[in-house]
Amino acid sequence: MGAYHYRNMDVSQAPQDRLSRLLAPRSIAFVGGSIAGMAIRRCVELGYDGDIWPVNPELDELEDHPCFRSVDDLPGAPDAAFIAVRCELAIDVVRSLANSGAGGCVCYAAGFAEIGGDGIILQQQLIDAADDMPLVGPNCFGFINFAARCALWPYLFNGGPVERGVALISQSGNIGMNLTMNQRSVRLTHVIGTGNQAVLGPGEYIEALLNDDRVSAIGMYIEGFDDVNRFAKAAARALKKGVPIVVMKVGKTEASAKQTSSHTSSIAGSDELYNAFFDRMGVVRVNSLNRLLETLKIFDLAGPLTGRNIVTLSCSGGEAATIADLVPDFGLETRPFTNSQLADLESQFPDYVTVSNPFDYNTSIWGDPIAQERCFSSALQGSHDAAFLVYDHPTVIAAEVDEWLSAVDAFIAAHKTTGIPAFVICTISELLPRSVQDRILKHGVVPLQGLEDGLYAYAAAARYFEYCHDKMQSLTLPRPVTALVDKPVMTLDEWQSKQALASVGLPIPAGNTGTAAEVPTIADSLGYPVVVKAVGPSFIHKSDLGAVCIDLENREAAQAAVAQIIESCNSHGMQAERFLVERMIQAPLAELIVGIKRDEQFGLALIVGSGGVLVELLADSKSLLLPVTREELRVAIESLAVSKLISGFRGRPQGDIEALLDAVLAVAAYAEMNWDSLLELDVNPLMVMPAGQGVVAADALILMQQSS
Repeated sequence: MGAYHYRNMDVSQAPQDRLSRLLAPRSIAFVGGSIAGMAIRRCVELGYDGDIWPVNPELDELEDHPCFRSVDDLPGAPDAAFIAVRCELAIDVVRSLANSGAGGCVCYAAGFAEIGGDGIILQQQLIDAADDMPLVGPNCFGFINFAARCALWPYLFNGGPVERGVALISQSGNIGMNLTMNQRSVRLTHVIGTGNQAVLGPGEYIEALLNDDRVSAIGMYIEGFDDVNRFAKAAARALKKGVPIVVMKVGKTEASAKQTSSHTSSIAGSDELYNAFFDRMGVVRVNSLNRLLETLKIFDLAGPLTGRNIVTLSCSGGEAATIADLVPDFGLETRPFTNSQLADLESQFPDYVTVSNPFDYNTSIWGDPIAQERCFSSALQGSHDAAFLVYDHPTVIAAEVDEWLSAVDAFIAAHKTTGIPAFVICTISELLPRSVQDRILKHGVVPLQGLEDGLYAYAAAARYFEYCHDKMQSLTLPRPVTALVDKPVMTLDEWQSKQALASVGLPIPAGNTGTAAEVPTIADSLGYPVVVKAVGPSFIHKSDLGAVCIDLENREAAQAAVAQIIESCNSHGMQAERFLVERMIQAPLAELIVGIKRDEQFGLALIVGSGGVLVELLADSKSLLLPVTREELRVAIESLAVSKLISGFRGRPQGDIEALLDAVLAVAAYAEMNWDSLLELDVNPLMVMPAGQGVVAADALILMQQSS
C-alpha cells in the first residue's frame, strides 16, 4: 500500500475548494481526552474566535468548554475536527463526521499503515470511512493556520498571527513543530503535519495553499510520495502564480529510506529521479533544515533576484577569504568593481587596504558611520545583483556594541541610496540576534544566518528565478505514470533489441545472425575484422561467459572463435547455438551507457552516463524524466565527466555530439512508444566517434512485458 491514495474522491473538484473549509474553520470539534484538550488550549492561545465543540462521553467539560457525548450530538456539522482517540475508534468517529457533512478532520492517532500488517488494513478502513471528506493524517500532529488564528495541533509551537509569509508542509510533526521555533525571522502562515497521507497528499495541500494570497512560498519536509502526477500539476500552478516551492527530501540512503517507510509508510523512491523531477518542475531542493528556512526567508522577504553576481563587504580578511572559497562552491560570482568604483574606493582608504570583491574594508573606517556609508554606497553602485554585509553581533553587553550597529545602519543607508537587494549575513547563526534582525527588516534588508547556509540559500533562490525566466514558458510535465498489468516478462536478445532500436533510428553495426556453420559466410559478407558473439535470451552477460570474441581478422579466426565460445559456454552449463556476427567498430572517442529504467513512482526514466567498463567504476550518470527535450539532454550530457572526452580532451578530436543526441532521443522515443510494456532497456556501450562519423550501439538489451 502506498503512502496515500485518492479513493472515492471527485478529483475534478478543485482541491483548494475541498480544503478551504477545513484549513480555516469557523467551528471545530475536538474528539478525545487530554490530547484533544491540549489542542483546544493551543487554538485558544492563538486567538481563535470560532466555535469550539469538545466531544467526550465521559467528561462534562474540556478546557472550560462543555462536552458533547458524541459527534451526533453536535449542534451542526463542524468545519473541522481534531480526533485524538485510539485508531480503531477513530475510524468510527471519521465515519460519523463524514456522514454529518463535516468539512474535514485531523486524525492524530497512530497504528495505521506505518506499522504494516493489520495497520495497513486499518488505514484502508479509515480511507473508506472518510469517503469524500478531507482527512489530514493519520499519525500526525495536525495543522496550524497562523493567518486564520486556528490550531488543530496539540503540542507547543511558536508564532502568532501574520498577514503574509511562508507555509510549511511536513511529514514529520516534530520537525514541523521545531521549525516554528526558529529564530530566523521566518514568517509562517501555515504548518501542516501530513503524517501517513492516507487521503490527502502534497499536491492537494499545495493547491489549497496556492488559493491563499498570503502565502509567498511553500516549504516542504517530505519522506516520499507516490502521486507524482498530482504533485506535478500543483507545482506547475505554483510556478505560474510565482510561489516558489522549497523541498527538503530525505530517504537518499537505504537506511534513511527504511526509516521513512517505518515512520509514515512512505515510498522513498529513487533519489536521482526526485532530483530530475524537481529540476523539471522548478522545485528548489535543499539539503538541511537551516537551508530550508534561509531559502524560504529570501523568497518571502527579498523579492525577485536578477542574478548570481554579488558584492560582499566585511571588516575581516578572514571573512573575505572564507567567502571567496564559498562563492564558486555555490555557483555564485564576485565580479570586480568597475574602474570608476575602484578609483572611488581607493581614494577613501590608505594604501595598505586592498580594494577587491570580496571587500575587506578593514578597521580604518570602523566606528565612523559617515565613512562607512560612503564606502558602502560606492561599493553598491556597480552592476552587482545583490550586496552582502558580513556582520557578527557581539554576545556580550557593552557600550562598544554601538560601533557594530553603526556598520549595519550605514549598510541600510547605502541600500536605500542604491536600491540594490541587500543582505546582512553572520558567519555563524548565533551572531545575529532578533533585535538586529528586526532593525534591518524595517528597512527592507534581509537577515541571513550562517555564511554557508545564507550563500547557499541565495544561490538556490537565484537559480529559481533563472528557471522562471528561461524555462517556465517551455515547461513540459513529466508523462503520467501508469500502473503495469501483471504479465510474463520477455527478454529480447541483443540482435532483437538492436533491430527494435534501429527501427526508431539508433545506429547499429552491420551484422547478421546464424548457426555455427553459417558464421564464416556471414563474416565474409561483412568484411573483416568482425566480432562474434553467442546470442539468445540467456546470453545477457556475454563477457562473463566468454561468449564474445573481437577483432577477428579472417575466416579461420571466425571459425576458431565459434569453437572457443561453444567450449566456454559449455563450461558454464550453457549451450551456444546461434551467433551474432558484426563488423568490428573502430576505437571510439568515448563510450556511454543509455538506459531506460522503470520506477514505481516516476514510470520510465532515461539514464545517460559513462559506459563500457566504466559503468561499474564511475558514478557518472544523469537521470531524466520523459519526455525529454534535445536541450535538456545536451545539458545532462555536458554535466557528465565523460563529456570531456566528447568535447576534445587534450587535443583529441571532438566527438559527434549531434549524432549522440539523435541516438539518445531515439532510445527515448522507443520508450515512449512502449510506455505501458517496456520494463528495462540498456544500450552499453554507445560508441561516440569523431564529429561527422556518428555513433553506434555496440550492445543492447530490452526487457518487456509480453503482449498477451
